[in-house]
Amino acid sequence: MTRLDIYTDGGCHGNPGPGGWAFVVVGTSVVTERYGAAAQTTNNRMELTAVIAALEHCRAEVGVGAELNVHTDSQYVRNGITDWIQRWRRNGWRTAARKSVKNRELWQQLDYLNEQLRPQWTWVRGHDGDHYNERCHTLVQQAIATRSLKQV
Repeated sequence: MTRLDIYTDGGCHGNPGPGGWAFVVVGTSVVTERYGAAAQTTNNRMELTAVIAALEHCRAEVGVGAELNVHTDSQYVRNGITDWIQRWRRNGWRTAARKSVKNRELWQQLDYLNEQLRPQWTWVRGHDGDHYNERCHTLVQQAIATRSLKQV
């Protein structure tokens, strides 16, 4: 079985403001990096976009059935997909305060990919020396600076 470790990050300069997302996929012998940017966005949208892009990449490259471990420094992403999302679905995509879930379209896309691919979700402390987390952060800053979609 294929095992992949996926590292993701997203951020902006200002919130909202110009933003970027990035992922690094680590396989047995290959490291894949991707990043992109948006002119006007939020940190949370970029965090979600990074995870969605990474999972879509893995689905296209190795298909369903691979063992995936997503490493994110976003409590918003990790808690949202492992805990809050069940209540949001049950409550018609409303929060406990009965407000519409922010970034609903991205959460629904992530929910679909999560159900298909069944990754493990691991929270990592940001800016704490994790090599691939730091690499994602560097790519995010590069994406924001260039505001482009690029494959490296």
